[in-house]
Amino acid sequence: MVAVLVGLRLLVLRNSLKRSVGQLIAVIIGGLYGLFVLAMVILGLFALNLAPVDLLRTIIVLAGSALTLGWAIIPLFLPIEQTLDAPHLAVYPIPLNKLLTGLLISGVVGIPGAITMVASIFTFGSWLRMPGIAVLALLCGIAGALLCVMLSRAVTAAASGLSSGRRFREAAGILIFIPLVLLGPIIAGTASSLENSKDVLPNLANAMSWTPLGAIWAIPSQVALGDPLGAVLRALIGLATIAVVFLVWRWGLARALVTPVHAASRVRAQGKLGLFGRFPDTPAGVIAARCLTYWFRDPRYLRQLVIIPVLPLLLWFYSSLTGGTFLLQAAGPFVAFVLGITLIADVSYDSTAFVLHMSKAVPGRADRWGRASAVLVFGLPAVVAITFITAAVAHDWMPVPALLGLSVGLLLGGLGVCSVTSAVVVFPAPSPGDNPFKTRPGANTALLGSTFITWGVLAVVTAPEIALLIVNLVTGQPLWGWIALVVGVILGPVTLVIGANVGGRILDRRSPELLMQLQKDA
Repeated sequence: MVAVLVGLRLLVLRNSLKRSVGQLIAVIIGGLYGLFVLAMVILGLFALNLAPVDLLRTIIVLAGSALTLGWAIIPLFLPIEQTLDAPHLAVYPIPLNKLLTGLLISGVVGIPGAITMVASIFTFGSWLRMPGIAVLALLCGIAGALLCVMLSRAVTAAASGLSSGRRFREAAGILIFIPLVLLGPIIAGTASSLENSKDVLPNLANAMSWTPLGAIWAIPSQVALGDPLGAVLRALIGLATIAVVFLVWRWGLARALVTPVHAASRVRAQGKLGLFGRFPDTPAGVIAARCLTYWFRDPRYLRQLVIIPVLPLLLWFYSSLTGGTFLLQAAGPFVAFVLGITLIADVSYDSTAFVLHMSKAVPGRADRWGRASAVLVFGLPAVVAITFITAAVAHDWMPVPALLGLSVGLLLGGLGVCSVTSAVVVFPAPSPGDNPFKTRPGANTALLGSTFITWGVLAVVTAPEIALLIVNLVTGQPLWGWIALVVGVILGPVTLVIGANVGGRILDRRSPELLMQLQKDA
């Protein structure tokens, strides 16, 4: 049974490469880059033979701790592909222990797991001058890599079970991604503090060696330093960590097999229609109310919505590093750009529920306008407010008209371009109510291609506003800023109208093909 699960994992990986030539080329390029990075890591590990034991210990423990932590938090921050997940396997009478073993090995033979295992194994190369410790480092590397894979599975299984509650998903959609977006400032602040104390890293490594994240990686260095008792204690911590993670994973998987994740819902009191009672009773109005409801309740949308408050903070931090204010004032156009291209995923997020649009013969133009209107309801006020607030913080009002013109052009232009793109291409996406922490095979590559095309077209559409903003900043003449505002206010709506009409006609013609693709990816 274990061999069957591993073989199935490899078969799905092979078949995912046959979806398109573009995807195969992207995978090959990504694989070559990954191999290059892996080769550099291995060479670095062998080069550490020349380093003192204290320095070697610091590097290995901190790197191993960071690797383990990464495997623990990445499933929460980014979608992780799980070909063999519990809902698909629940219908088969597979013993739980064999299922766990199969899933563990299938995780190791996947690309991230394989790279982690190879890099961990080659930590023995740093101890070649001490053959006995090199063998110990080899065993610890294998244990550390297995812990990483099990940790990601356990976190995903636990999060999958918790995410069946709507309130949890709504909160997680906002809170989980804030540390990820602010990771740059966190790293920069940490690096700045480390510059002031050369003893911080060794002390940090010593502290991490007593934690579940770094205990396994510290065992060889403790033996090399003549501290066998410390090595034994850290080995006990490592074994206890593996046991706890395994039990959590086993509990989460067993729970998911008998109670699969489902979408929680509630019944609204009679006569209370929520947003549906506030929008016009037209096809476009109903679709706008539905989409706006998703924006504030669906965790897949909340992850994109979190950029509105966080991105200005991020740009403020980087502006403080450079000593200028332009990055901060560019927050409005940046947020407008991000919100403008979100429409590219709207039909994909509908999944098979898109059949309701077809069964009710919803005009494609109404569909496009409804989805765009939902974003404009909160997006346009947010962009305008951010532009004025950042100008007040920077004490510079001169570029505000040009920034507003560019922001309007990016937001409305992006919605117009995506109205066409999303009517042509859909990509595999988590279904409504599904585990929001996973993605489907081929999803990232399919989204990447259509996103790049959308960016290119949007750059052409907003080129006048961009050029006028540059002229305004270079010359310092307010007139160019007001011209940019007028151009943005005119070209933005024109692009949206054209995009909604063209995209609507394409949607009317391609709806059956899109539904077939959505059913295939469901």
